[in-house]
This record gives sequence, structure tokens and C-alpha cells, in this order.
Amino acid sequence: MFISGYAVVAGAAERLVLGYDSFGNICGRKNTPVEGANLSGLDMTNKKYVFFLNSCSLEIQSLKISSLSLCVSSCPQQQLNSLEDLQSFARNNGSFLCAYNLNVSSYTLNPKAAQLCPALPVPPSKSFPLFNRCVPQNPECYSKYASVLISMVNEMDVFQRILSGILAGRDTVIGLSVLALAFSSILVLAFRFIQTLLIHTLIALVVFGLLFVSGVLWWLHYDYRNDPSTELETEKENVKFLLGYAIFSTIVTVVLLSLIFVLRKRLQYAVQLFRVVGKIIGRIPFLLFQPLWTFLILIMFWVFWVAVLLSLGTAGTAQSTSGGQVEYRALSGICYMAWYHFIGLIWTSEFILACQQMVIAGAVVTCYFNRNKNNPPPHPVLSSISVLFCYHLGTAVKGSFLITILRIPKIVLLYLYNILNQKKNAKPLFNCCFCWVCFQKSCLRYFNQHAYTTTAINGTNFCTSAKDAVCILERNSAKLASISCFGNFLLFLGKVFVVCFTVFGGLMAFNYHRELQAWVVPLLLVGFFAYLMSHSFLSVFEVTADAMFLCFAIDMETNDGTAEKPYFVDQELLTFVSQSNKLTEGQNHRHSRPFQDNEDGTELQPMV
Repeated sequence: MFISGYAVVAGAAERLVLGYDSFGNICGRKNTPVEGANLSGLDMTNKKYVFFLNSCSLEIQSLKISSLSLCVSSCPQQQLNSLEDLQSFARNNGSFLCAYNLNVSSYTLNPKAAQLCPALPVPPSKSFPLFNRCVPQNPECYSKYASVLISMVNEMDVFQRILSGILAGRDTVIGLSVLALAFSSILVLAFRFIQTLLIHTLIALVVFGLLFVSGVLWWLHYDYRNDPSTELETEKENVKFLLGYAIFSTIVTVVLLSLIFVLRKRLQYAVQLFRVVGKIIGRIPFLLFQPLWTFLILIMFWVFWVAVLLSLGTAGTAQSTSGGQVEYRALSGICYMAWYHFIGLIWTSEFILACQQMVIAGAVVTCYFNRNKNNPPPHPVLSSISVLFCYHLGTAVKGSFLITILRIPKIVLLYLYNILNQKKNAKPLFNCCFCWVCFQKSCLRYFNQHAYTTTAINGTNFCTSAKDAVCILERNSAKLASISCFGNFLLFLGKVFVVCFTVFGGLMAFNYHRELQAWVVPLLLVGFFAYLMSHSFLSVFEVTADAMFLCFAIDMETNDGTAEKPYFVDQELLTFVSQSNKLTEGQNHRHSRPFQDNEDGTELQPMV
């Protein structure tokens, strides 16, 4: 919270979004005066574009353009050859291209007009979407103008280029996030009313998406690498990141296609699994609406996070120079605060998702351990939310923190890929470390979910619940692993489907705006947001299935099926588990009875 408050107070995101003139005025808004600058503090609400007086002869010094810049309401569409033309343009369009302290009636009379007005002739220009600059359209002027901007962007640090890319593609990022939301909603409805045809369709779409995205990434890398106009440092970074994306996408495609081929014979059991899960979800009103609340909370947090990031990127002090102009000087240590802020993005996002998982797990536990299956408990979701906020927020904080600890090394390893890319001997070590971190994170996420369920059952803290969950899973791993494995794999394919087609849309959208955009980072954010959205929606089925099977295992250990201690399991779940384990036993050439609760061999009987 300290970082957020400091960034909002010290930063001025509007400077990066809207642009500003040489006197410290932010274009497109009212401004406060800067001490020592007489022309600061002006109302620029109707003046949204930055215009350089010497657009054909720009020079750059210390990341600053030497030419005087003004905020204007519109850019000149036609060439202006004289002061009379400037005066006529100002009167007809309300856009004043001379200094603010020069009245329009004095354009042709003031002897200092040549210094206070743009160099003649003024070339025709158009507003450029990046930073709202008036860009000259004259070929000669445009060449000089572009070369100066290229030099300025190349000298910017990575943090500033990332902010520029996010701002330039902000509309595309928002549109792609909405697209990911639509894909996630469609998949939730499909899994709720799952049929065999839908599973085959999903797998076919995932295979097509993986192959298509991998092919597009390789094609874009080839296209960028052989583009002779690639001069910007941001474009060179795009080429490097595209190669990394293409390699990573190809590896993921090969691995997933291999898994799909191996598990293809268990499709029918996946259909039965989702039918059982769908029946439990049907007993819990409004459980499918839980991801919508999570999504809204995530959106509000992400908007707040981006606003703070922009404020951090523009945190600085305004200082007046000897000529009455204003310079913004960045504060030291801002980049380190940005990294801290990025860790906050991961941890808080994971915490919000952990809260959703605990709410779902609590509702499922309440319904499973209800003796009268025909009369479910009232408001299980609201009851679970109440228990979470009253007793178990610390459990969600600890679980999400562990996920964050393992996610940070993954990001660091991805960042180091560029450094190790030129060292062939270092690549195997890098790949091994990266795979190890990914595996550990996936395992930890899996055990976290069961720890949340155990917390909902016993009311214990995170560490105790995690220990109990590990012991239960260890004793019942042979029974439960084969049952939920393919269901979780299908849900993962659903997440891959959402990410693939969202990233593909991003590739197509960003590819049309190559100039001056570090769009690789916005694309990475889009993929991250798409995964979080799909995970938020599809985790309803994932957490429900995991919680159901953990409750089943505890039911087997604490009850014996007698009249004094009957099982809580119903007939449909019992039939599914028995059939699934018979298949597993047949594949392993084992002929023992499918489910026995303890050493006395009491056979599982459904609760009547």
C-alpha cells in the first residue's frame, strides 16, 4: 500500500498517456503551475496533441527533444508557408501553433514572431496514436523526425519501453481480455452440460490452436528477422522474444499432443466424471456465478495495478530551467519499486484465486457431508464465504504466497533466457531449472487445493491442513490419482484453448502496429490475464472434483458402511469410482476388490 500511495502522489501517468509541452503542461487536462515557469499551469482541456515548432530539424539531448513543444487542439493538415497562413489556421481551426504568450493578432506584427512561431514552411502533419504527437507527413521531414524518435526510444530503459508498449496497445489489451472472458464463459457452459462430442470438439480445437499459434509465431519471427526496416530497439527485442515464444510454444505443443494420444482411450470416463461433478454443482445454487465475482474483483485490482504502474513510471519532480521551461527528472530507485509492484501483482492475483477455491471447496464439503441428499443445506456458498472471511483468510494468504515464491524464479529464468541464448553450454542447465520450477509450482498448486479442502472440513490452519491432505493423498493415491488425472487434464486443455486463441488474436492485432511498440510484453500480459480468467472460471469444476474425491477418501477412512457409521457417498459417485478403478486394476493386471476402507475388508455400500 505504501508503494501504491507513493506512486499516485509522486507520479503523473497523464504525462505518459497524453504528452506534455515544454512548459510542464499536460495536454488534454487542467494543470497546476510550476514555480519559476510563467507559462505553466494552463488549461489544456481542448488541446490534446503535442506539436514541435521545429519538426523538420529535431535534435535529441539526454532523452529530451531540443525543439520547443506546445499543446494544440489539432495538427495542420496542409502546409503553412507564411505567418499569415499560421494566423488564418489559428482563427479557422482554433489551434494556435505559436507560443502561448503571443496573441494570434500579433502573429504578423510582433518582431519576435519568427522565434515564437514554428519554422516555415510548416509541413502537413497527422496525429500519431503513440504519445499523441503531430507527425509531419513530408517525406524529408518525416525521415528526420522518425530518426530522432528512433534514437530517443532506443535510449530509453526497458521499464520505460514496456510502459510505452502497454499504453500504445491499451485498447487492444482490453479487447483481448474481453475475448478471453467470452471464451472462458463458453467453456464453463460446455463443461456443465458436457457430452462426448463436446470433448472431441475441444480436443480438436486445442490441437488446431496449438499448431496454428506455433506456426504463426515462427512465421512472425521469420518476417521480423528479415525485415530490413527493423531499426528500433523495441523491434529487435520483439524478434528475440518471438523466437523464445515460438520455441516454448512448439515444446508445449509436442508434449500436449503426446499426452492427448496416450490418454485418448479414457474419454468416456471423463464424460462420466463431469456428469458427476455437474450433479454436485447443480445442488449448490449460484456456484457457477462465483467466477464472475472473482473476475470483477480481478479486473478492479488489475486496473488499480496498471494505474499504480503508470504512476511509478512517471514519478518525478518538475524543475524550471533558465528559459522558463520545465523538465521532469525521474526519481532514483523507481525500477526497484516497479519489481516490488510486479510481485504484488502475482501474489494478490493468486490470493484472489485462492479465496475462490476455498469458497468452492467449503460449499462442496457442506453438501457432501449432508446426510439428506434430497434436501441440501441452504446457502452453502454464502456460508462458505462467511467462514472464509471470519477464520481462514490467513490460509489463503499462505497458500498464494507459496505459489508466488515459485512463480518468481520462473519469471527470472525466462528473463535470463536472452542472456543464456548465446551460450549453448548453458542452455541445458537453464532448461532443467525451468522445468523443475514449473513442475514444483504445479505440484504445489495441486496440494494447495487439497489443503484448502481439508481446512474447510476440519477448520485447521494451513500448515496442519496441508500435512493432513498429504497424508490422505499418500494413503489413497492409487485410488484417486487415476480418477481425477484425465479430468484435470481436460480442464487444463480448456485453459490452453482460451490462452491459445486469445494470444493468436493478440498476435494478429499487435502485428498491425509494429512501429514504436514493445508489444511483446503487452502480449505476455494478455496471455497471463487470459490464463487467470480461464483458471478462475474452470477452477469451479477442478476444485469441485478435487474436493469431492478428497471428501470421498476421508469418508472411506472415517466410516465403515455399517448402520452406525454409514457412508456419505451417493450411488452415482460410487458407481463411477468403482468402474474407473476396475479399469485401472485391469490395466495393471490386478484382481483385488476395487474399494476397501480398511484391513477388515468392509466393502463400500452407498448411503440410502
